[in-house]
Amino acid sequence: MKTAPPISPALHDWQQLEQALQRLQAGDLPVHAFTDQARASSALRAALPARFDTVLQHLLDRLEAGALFTEESCSFSQRDLADNLQLWLDKARNQLTGA
Repeated sequence: MKTAPPISPALHDWQQLEQALQRLQAGDLPVHAFTDQARASSALRAALPARFDTVLQHLLDRLEAGALFTEESCSFSQRDLADNLQLWLDKARNQLTGA
């Protein structure tokens, strides 16, 4: 019986961040816990071109700033930021897998 090959550290970080985003969207993970995890995903961030990290940091900063507000604002819509983070994750996966 064949076993699946081990995944790279970057793909492991990606999977963990994908799950964390789902938990964030479900309200099961605080914003700061998600942003801390994203910033700690060093293997993922190192495996991607520098522009990916720039975009990720910008999204995380906006997510943290938006968490300071109790209501949605036009500038810091949590839903829009989560959608953009999902798009970032999708593009990161494509970059990592060569898709």
